[in-house]
Amino acid sequence: MTLKLRIALRDWDYITPLILKDVRSDRVSLEIERVGTLIGDLGKSETFDAAEQSFSRYTQIIHDGRDDIVGIPAFIMRGFRHRCIITTRKSPLKSLADLKGKNIGVTGWRDSGNSWTRAALRRAGVEIEDARWFAGRLTAEHPITDRLDGFGRPGLIEACPDERPMTELLEEGFLDAVFTPFMPSGFFEGTSPFRQVVEDFVAAETRYFHDVGYVPGMHLVAVKARIIDANPWLPEELSRMIEESGRMWTAKRRKYADTTPFMLDELRRSAMALPDDWQKNGLAANRTMIADFASELYEQKILPRLLSPEDLFPRFT
Repeated sequence: MTLKLRIALRDWDYITPLILKDVRSDRVSLEIERVGTLIGDLGKSETFDAAEQSFSRYTQIIHDGRDDIVGIPAFIMRGFRHRCIITTRKSPLKSLADLKGKNIGVTGWRDSGNSWTRAALRRAGVEIEDARWFAGRLTAEHPITDRLDGFGRPGLIEACPDERPMTELLEEGFLDAVFTPFMPSGFFEGTSPFRQVVEDFVAAETRYFHDVGYVPGMHLVAVKARIIDANPWLPEELSRMIEESGRMWTAKRRKYADTTPFMLDELRRSAMALPDDWQKNGLAANRTMIADFASELYEQKILPRLLSPEDLFPRFT
């Protein structure tokens, strides 16, 4: 009997073969709902059996001793972070080290991506205490929410003044740089007032990969524990399907690269810079990355104790 699994995923291009059923399984049938925002608490969801989850928030769940969801070391969102730090075109900032002593905005303090970006800054010699931080909404179109999430420290980590959009504060010069996973509207137009701090971020990220050996993971796949208990084979099968979808999509994208004028060069550069298995799932393949992320959450005082890869993924040891 085929297990039906309703799963919430962001609209990543490489899951298209899964959505179209080009990647199939005799054991599980995926009902994929594409979401713009990650769902809140999977363990309490009445809608979904599985979901894409923030790696940072998953570690908090495990730290708190909850056992109602099982995180699979299948990192459905990965990415380098040097490209995610923006400033104004007139700014003199050119490197991560230049951010020492500056005012930096973040879209959410404990977000996985921003935690990895701070990790990159720490490697460049810029500790959290070496800057002043402001959490807030990127633009006026974004909602006003609690982006400090309990991690505020007066004089060091605070909310943006009057909850003003960070792009406005950046243009006015109150902020020197902003961490953002997604670029503000108009960023890709020639008239945009913003640019990346690290202009040749591809070279910087390639060096970073050769230093650490991985592409940072931001989101993973989690499943309700009761479903895993009844179907212990499911994590391996889900990982296989995600990897197969990625391989199929990459092959098609290399063939049909004319969707943008320079996509072929991007695909060639990526293939030269990274090994074929850079997206490989599983605990063994991702142990170093997982350990580094857990260490960063501890060093950045997001988690009060250091968790090991085995703590985070006990069913896969």
